[in-house]
Amino acid sequence: MKRILLLFSFVALVSSLSAQNIQLHYDFGEGRKMLTSTVEMFRPDKYGSTFFFIDMDYGSEESGVDNGISLGYWEIARAFKWNETQKIMPRVEYNGGIMVLGGDNYPIENCWLAGIERTWASADFSKIFTLQGNYKYIKDKEDASFQITAVWTVNFLDGKMSFLGFADFWKEEMFWGTDFRFLSEPQIWYNASKNFSLGSEIELSNNFVGDEFAVKPTLAVKWTF
Repeated sequence: MKRILLLFSFVALVSSLSAQNIQLHYDFGEGRKMLTSTVEMFRPDKYGSTFFFIDMDYGSEESGVDNGISLGYWEIARAFKWNETQKIMPRVEYNGGIMVLGGDNYPIENCWLAGIERTWASADFSKIFTLQGNYKYIKDKEDASFQITAVWTVNFLDGKMSFLGFADFWKEEMFWGTDFRFLSEPQIWYNASKNFSLGSEIELSNNFVGDEFAVKPTLAVKWTF
């Protein structure tokens, strides 16, 4: 009975985590000074979960665009399960897009990933951590690459504050000569209400856009449906 009650509690929590949100970020990093919108969805079901997000940048100094969209990018992923006690889930993912840099268009190559993920959670589910290991195929670029991803959520102060984000490490040959890339985007949110949040994101990257380590902070608002 205790296991059944715990299972029902987990299902109720997961249902509450099933959410769609829209974020608007102002990036005030050097050469940036731009707005970025994010549409995000996470939805679990009895067969696993689906996640996607779509990012759009609205011009920047470095892109050379002052009237229009300078980046469009999206990811969609599906994790699979076949019983309630399953701890490791197979997963698949696609990502791609296009960006403008210095006035020139650059495609973000089609990427397909396949791998496994494992999630840990605290007893009250206020802390959740997921680790993914993926085979990564980048069309016309990398036939047999890899990507390791960590995703976390920490809710505290009775849910008024949330610390969440992800970190990616993967192999991708770049024209400036460095193959390994890193990107992390931790976020901190003050949840003013069930739907409205104020916060910040800090993009931390190495060998992501240019062969260097970069820190790009934002100020942001979020509406959760």
